[in-house]
This record gives sequence, C-alpha cells and structure tokens, in this order.
Amino acid sequence: MSTPGGRLRRRLALAACGLAAAGAAAGSAAPPSSAGAANTSALVWGPCLDLGEPAPGVRCASLDVPLDYANPGGRKIRIAVSRLRGDGPAADRGVLFLNPGGTNRSELAMPARIVAQGLPARVRRRYDLVTFDPRGIGRSAPVTCDLKPGQSLNIPPSEYAPDPAAVMRRAAQLRTIARQCGGSKTAYLLPHMSTADVAHDMDTIRAALGESRISYLGYSYGSYLGAVYSTLFPNRTGRIVLDSVVGPRGMDYTWSRRLAQGVEERFPDFARWAARRDRAYGLGSMPRQVRATYFALAGRLDREPNGAMDGPAFRYLTFSSLFSDQSFPDLARTWRRIARGGTVTAADPRQIVDFSGMIHRSCSDAPWPRTVAFYQRAVEEDRTRFPMFGASAANIWPCAFWPAPPHAPVRIGGDGPSDILLVSFLRDPGTAWTGAVEMRAALGRRARLVGVNGGGHLVYLSGVSACADRIVTAFLASGERPAADRRCG
Repeated sequence: MSTPGGRLRRRLALAACGLAAAGAAAGSAAPPSSAGAANTSALVWGPCLDLGEPAPGVRCASLDVPLDYANPGGRKIRIAVSRLRGDGPAADRGVLFLNPGGTNRSELAMPARIVAQGLPARVRRRYDLVTFDPRGIGRSAPVTCDLKPGQSLNIPPSEYAPDPAAVMRRAAQLRTIARQCGGSKTAYLLPHMSTADVAHDMDTIRAALGESRISYLGYSYGSYLGAVYSTLFPNRTGRIVLDSVVGPRGMDYTWSRRLAQGVEERFPDFARWAARRDRAYGLGSMPRQVRATYFALAGRLDREPNGAMDGPAFRYLTFSSLFSDQSFPDLARTWRRIARGGTVTAADPRQIVDFSGMIHRSCSDAPWPRTVAFYQRAVEEDRTRFPMFGASAANIWPCAFWPAPPHAPVRIGGDGPSDILLVSFLRDPGTAWTGAVEMRAALGRRARLVGVNGGGHLVYLSGVSACADRIVTAFLASGERPAADRRCG
C-alpha cells in the first residue's frame, strides 16, 4: 500500500517536527579570537561529509561559539555551517541565510536543496546561500535525553488525550523524560538552548563571514528565529523573509494549542477534494460527510486499533497530511483501506523521531504551565472548541517539568529598518494564520504581510502560489516589496 510516510516526514521536519540528530560536525575550524567576534579565518571550508542527500557545490565548515554569551571567554561549543556560492560576481553578492524550520536532523544540504526546488536564477546570482545547524541539533552539539526503549519524545500533538486520565499518564512519562534530559551528558546545554542563543550564533557566523549585514529566508520555526535576530540585531539585517509565520512568542503553548485551530481551518480543503472524488475513495460525496467519516474512523480505531494505526495515530496522520495537497491521495487511500476493513501496514506516524532538540528549544524560549490540572482543563476545553484535534494539540509537554528555567522571552518589536516580508497561507495546519497577523502587528512598520488564499505549510517555492513566489523573489533579488499588506489568490 502506498503510504504518506517518507514525504510526510520530510514536510514535518520542515514544519515543527524533525528527524534524529546526526553525527559530528563536518569540516574543521580554529576557535574565534574572541567570543562573538570571529574573523574570516575562523571558517575553513571543506567537503561536506555524509549529508544524506545530494548537495552539489556545497562546502562545510564549523565554528566555535560561546556556550554562554554572558560569559564569552568561557566554554565553547561547535556549530556546523554550510555554504553554496552564488553565481553572480563576488563583488555583487550578499549572503542569504536559510532555515528550514523545526528539525532535529542536520540540514546542511539545504542550500543545494532549495536550488533544486527552483530558487530563481536572479536570487541565485545575488547571494551566497548559507545555513547552519542550530545549537543542540544535527551536527551542532546535539542534545540528548537518553531515551530508553518504549519512551517517546515526539511533539505533544502526536498524543491524543481521550480523557483527563490520559493526560495524567502522559505527564508521568514526560516527567521521567524531563528528569533524564536534566541528567544527561548534554545537560550543560540546558540553560543555553533558547532562540536568542541561536540568533547570537547566527550573528557570530555573520562576523566570521566578514559580512556587515545578512539577508534571511526562514520557514515555520525559522520565521521566529528570523524575527528574534531582526529584533536583537536590527542594524545587521538586509532583506528578511519569514515564511509560514509562527506567532511572536515562538513555539510556545499558545502555538501548540493553535495547531487544532489550524486543522479546523485547513481540513475543509481536504474534505472538498475528497468529496469531488467520492467514486474513487468513497469517503463522502459532500464535505460534511467526509468530516463525519473522520470522526467515525477515529472512533473505530480508538476501540479496535488496526496494526500500528490506532485512533491517536489516525488523527496525527490526518493532521500531518494537511501540510500539502500532494499528500491528499495517500491520505484518502489510507482512509479508504481502514473504512473497508483492510490492514494498515504503515508505521505509526507518531513514532518517527526523537525531538529532543526542538523540545529543548521550546522549553527554553518561554514559560510553560507547570501543573497537570491546567493541561487537563485545556484538553477538555479544546476538545469542544476544536473537536478534530484539540485534545491532541492541548496535551501536556515535557516543558511542564523542565529542569532549567526558561529565558525571558525576546519581545519582538518594530525598531529598525523596514526590511521584513511575511508570507503565510490563510489555512495553515502548522502555523495558524492568527500567528502571522500577530507577528505583523509586533513588527509594525518594519514588515509587510502577504496572505495567500490557499492551504498548506511552507509557501515560497511550494508551487501553490505564483503570486507569492513573484513577490518573495522580487524582494530577495532587488529589494522591491509591496507598499502595503497584500493578498494572493
């Protein structure tokens, strides 16, 4: 049976999920002469080793940065960096930093990948493309929570809670895992895993490249990183594009709960698609019938799991499939097989990866509710408000028991040059439109917002909106930006 497995996993890695951490950093580097003020000699470019995918032309290096920017002369950690030179004359090129979103694997191949996805030549000529694995992830001092067989540290939306007792059971599991995170060999990183720390690393890389300013293209979680960098270093930004925008508080509990809102806003697209193909899939001839099928199948699988596919896995699979219209046929075929009593052989979509890196980041960036009773109440409330996915998105996180206090959140603000472009789908299951509107308000005069009348996650170069692609390309290539907020489609 055709399953969404590989493609869905890749999309989730770009959204707020990820794959397992990779090995040691490629390339080598001398430590910077002083913390946070590296020079060009600190980056020694060489071949990239074992990136897991083709990356023609990409070169890799590593850079030592302060573990704690409040103590720049103290312990260092090593950050892995990659670069793909631009096609234009060296004197005319700038640097475009790339971030694919919340991932737990090395993303050093991203410069070559985005070129293969169709990055326009006029952008390609304009920039050297640079990316790096954020601290704690991939090849940059990866963190661990020493997970044991049977333990799961996926993002909480994978854990549907049918009742308060289920929240309590998951809380007991996460309390143990949080304790393991605090006792692991990488526990020294716990107080230094915030997005603000990552933004300082990005600025250290900028200095090592010898650049006075950088441009930036960040997706999903990367939109928050770009906003934090632009707030902390407003005079070092060039052209900043934030795609599929997380709200101004990052991947906090508000963001998690809004995943259920995103599902409710996005699911009608799939329901209409499936209803038009009722003869092929038999899920209902009208969108409301397709929605009813969802609840019927989820209830059946709650009572009688089908192999690895139980009710929570079915809900999570549906959620993850809403990230792209390209996943609709696979999802419909899986629904049809379940409806007809066939065996589902796909792996449990919740058991994809260890999300230690992104959990560390989320727990570090903002305060989280600390009592199990709070999450129990939230689950029951959102089960009513957002019945499709509310009892998943509102479920408890390990941040409730995190062994290190969170950083004071960066207050995203509008001080600085007007050089930011936001672009988001109106119906996004991973970063609800509400977050983009709030980020636009927080950035004020610095930003313009392009809303795309479509559904999915990750806009630029997705092939969904030629209008949005033209606007982003023009901004990156020439600095041309809409004079006011825009709608596409």
